[in-house]
This record gives sequence, structure tokens and C-alpha cells, in this order.
Amino acid sequence: MIIRMYQASDCKELTNLFYNTVHSVNAKDYTKEQLDVWATGTVDLKEWDKSFTEHYTVVAIDNNIIVGFGDIDKTGYLDRLYVHADYQGKGVATAICNRLEQAVQGKITTHASITAKPFFEKRGYKVVKEQQVERQGIYLINFCMEKNR
Repeated sequence: MIIRMYQASDCKELTNLFYNTVHSVNAKDYTKEQLDVWATGTVDLKEWDKSFTEHYTVVAIDNNIIVGFGDIDKTGYLDRLYVHADYQGKGVATAICNRLEQAVQGKITTHASITAKPFFEKRGYKVVKEQQVERQGIYLINFCMEKNR
């Protein structure tokens, strides 16, 4: 597996990976209704590309297949971390997270899903608060977490 910097040509594939991961991996912790508003299947590729480009974004590749991605902004906010359903538990998220955490100084914060919370706890993140995020009238629970270094 290699971890490399994001390229604009990755954008469409990353949005597909995001949708598929949410609808498979996160299905054990969220209802179909919640998954549908979290990952609707329609994204603005220009906006996603702009966000990926403005953040420090890395992509994990195994045998020429994108198996995960993550991004962090300059303030230390770890925005996205998604791993292909078939590559869960194989160290992909750890490798991505290692790179993201090295890219910034100071405290790192994230909004972790119920599914991702144990992963971040193992990395030393602490829950600051549980919150309910509203999307199209549907509420999803996630956790504001931070890691001091």
C-alpha cells in the first residue's frame, strides 16, 4: 500500500468511495434514513475538489485501487477519513491518519461517527462532547474529539 497526495483526477472516485463506505460500513450504527442524508449520492465535484485541494489530503492505494483517503485542514481539523469496505481492519486508516497527524502542529480535532469513535479513542483522542447533527430534518449522532500532542 502506498499513501500519496491527492490529485484532482481522484475526486470522482473518492466521492464514490465515500458514498459506498458510509452505506456499508456505517450501516451497523445508523439507520438507512440517516445514511441517505449523510451520503446522498449527489455531490458537487467542484466543491469537493476545492476542499481536498485546500486541505492536506492523502489517498491510500493498493494494487492500483484507491482504498481510502483522508484530509486535515491547517487548523488541525481532521475532516474526512474513509476506508473502502473491503479494506477495513487492514491498517489503511492508521496509515492515512499517521500522515494527516504529521502534517499539522498542535491539537487535532475531528467529528467522529459512532463507527469511527473506537478507532480514534485507540489513537489517544478524547471525546469533548456528543452532538446531534441535523441534515434535512434527520439527526445523526457524532462525537467532537480531540488529541493533544
